Order: sequence, then C-alpha cells, then structure tokens
Amino acid sequence: MLLFHEDMAMRTLLNVAPLHRSSVGFDRMFDLLEAAASRGQGTENYPPFDSIRISDDQYRLTMAVAGFTEEDLDISAHGNWLTVAGERKAESGGEYLHRGIATRPFERRFELAEHVHVVGAQLANGLLTIDLKREVPEALKPRRIEISAKASGDNVRQLQTEAA
Repeated sequence: MLLFHEDMAMRTLLNVAPLHRSSVGFDRMFDLLEAAASRGQGTENYPPFDSIRISDDQYRLTMAVAGFTEEDLDISAHGNWLTVAGERKAESGGEYLHRGIATRPFERRFELAEHVHVVGAQLANGLLTIDLKREVPEALKPRRIEISAKASGDNVRQLQTEAA
C-alpha cells in the first residue's frame, strides 16, 4: 500500500507495506502508522521472518535463525512489545574460507496490539516459531442488550388535563 503525503508543496511517497510486517494483531491502518512514526525504527531486515494469521485471534511469527541455538536466543515481552534477540557464542575450530551464514547479533522488536500475548515458542530446523493469541477480557467484549417490548401507553403519566 502506498500513501502520498503533501507538506508545503513537497510530495513524499510513503510505502507502508514494510510497516505491516513488524506489527501483529493490528486491524486499523492509522494505529499502525502512528506507532511506526513514534518509534522511528530503522529498516533492519535481519533475520528474515514471516508473520502469519492462523485465525481471527491466533498469529504466528517464524524467524530464520540458522546457526543459533536455544541458548543464543532471548525472547521477552514487555507491555505491548515483543523483543527477539540473538547472539552466538564464540566458536573455536578452523579458519573460515567463506562465511555465508549470517551469525551477527540481532534484536528485532514487534509491537503487539492490545490483548495479544505470547503463547509459546519453539526452535526447530533453524526456524524460531513464536505463537501469539489475542485474548480480550470478558469485561471488554461486546455484549448483547435485550430490547423489551412494552406497550407504548404503559407507565405514561398525564400531568395536566386542561389545554391552555
């Protein structure tokens, strides 16, 4: 999705597609834009990841973390931020002739929508999978209000019987 922004006769083309990839659980585009503008996050693309909507209330993040072990990775949730960080321990043994597998330290931050919580995380075959679920408290869920059908003349009291 592309948006145009005009500021004092200067036009700017804003590509908001990358913003959608770093947020999970947002259904409103303007909230997403406001959050992205306020955090000023750079365009870091390592490690690559997929964000998947499993159902209306379930999401999954899958990150490619080849070469990292469970001990090298740290996942933390604080408020509405999910942070995934990784740093490999020093390796001993041999001199690299070519190093094509990225093993640099990283930190990826994802802004979660309200009531989205981490359910679990698994590491298998070089992929870190983080399961998320939206759990809206019962008090905040919409509730149905019953409409009673009373006769229109019931409970009506006449205050004055004479016309002026």
